[in-house]
Amino acid sequence: MRFSPLVDRLQGEGVAAWDLHYRASADQRAGRDVIVLSVGDPDFDTPAAITEATIAALRAGETHYSELLGLDELRLAVARRHQEKTGQPTTIENVAIMSGAQCGLFASSMCLLAPGDEVIVPEPMYVTYEATLQAPGARIVQVPQRPENGFHLDPKDLARAITPRTRAIFFATPCNPTGAMMPRATLEQVAALARQHDLWVVSDEVYATLTFGERHVSIAGLPGMAERTVTINSLSKSHAMTGWRMGWMTGPKALIAHVYNLSMAMLYGLPTFLQRGAVVALEQDLAEVEVMRAIYQRRRDMVVKRLNQVPGLTCLSPDAGMFMMLDVRSTGLGSGEFSTKLYEATGVSVLDATAFGKSAAGHVRMSFVADDKSLEEACRRISGFVRTLPGAAA
Repeated sequence: MRFSPLVDRLQGEGVAAWDLHYRASADQRAGRDVIVLSVGDPDFDTPAAITEATIAALRAGETHYSELLGLDELRLAVARRHQEKTGQPTTIENVAIMSGAQCGLFASSMCLLAPGDEVIVPEPMYVTYEATLQAPGARIVQVPQRPENGFHLDPKDLARAITPRTRAIFFATPCNPTGAMMPRATLEQVAALARQHDLWVVSDEVYATLTFGERHVSIAGLPGMAERTVTINSLSKSHAMTGWRMGWMTGPKALIAHVYNLSMAMLYGLPTFLQRGAVVALEQDLAEVEVMRAIYQRRRDMVVKRLNQVPGLTCLSPDAGMFMMLDVRSTGLGSGEFSTKLYEATGVSVLDATAFGKSAAGHVRMSFVADDKSLEEACRRISGFVRTLPGAAA
């Protein structure tokens, strides 16, 4: 039987990146002594006020079809937050509630791109971007974000990548996997290129509230960018709600109208009771959110300090998020071999960062989504493993 060519475009190197993680997760479920640091699933509970609002909505019988683009109350809450962040006038007509940020990325790709279009993506990039952008037949043009520059984008590299076929620029800031955040000066140069070449910009900002120093800047707030920018966000990371699949996209009204039609064919709205919880998350200043951010920062500082003391390892301290990049090039092992051997020797799972892009070769991605005791133990095991390697730096 024949399949659509789409199934080939949905594959790629990024798909295989999760094999070791799935193995570690299965071992964890089987009760084995493993520490899973290969995924960004917060180890915190969703704040109670959100959960209680959702339960109340269930008990009130809010289990029927909902509006395709989301409840007006939730869209209004998103619009208010976006306007506060960017300074740009924003209404519910600029907002579509989606099943997580990933659904928003896919909807953006399907509504903005056509076969043969080129899409510029700074790499390392999140692994799902490959299939997401190839689905409509577009071609990804990767621009390096080099480790010697802290995995930050050089706008000159971006400018050189633009051709007459370039249609859009997709990026995440703060970035997964690196934790690097684009400063305003870089965003201003990206914005200037987008305006000059009449390009769409899709900005994935799911880690924007988990920053550890400088405040996050949204490119949609820069002059002339609101009409050409799609901002993707969610509650998954900021509110420990990964399983709720609650995200959104904010952009021009004409785009949201097209997303309505796509949603009719694909999503047909999210459960109303989940959206009631999301309204609470966005409208209430929940103390748990800041507590989680502070804990991630403390964990980051502890892990960076511990592992930077290990000969052969270099940690890049992330600007934001729940991941860090660990440079293992001095250990004598490639990043894939390092990840596999580390897991087999110690039960600590990290992710080979090569799958995120060529610039990440020789690095692994490690998350902070474990309690302090587990992270301390993971650092001890990693340190012990590296010290046994003949190729490690003295």
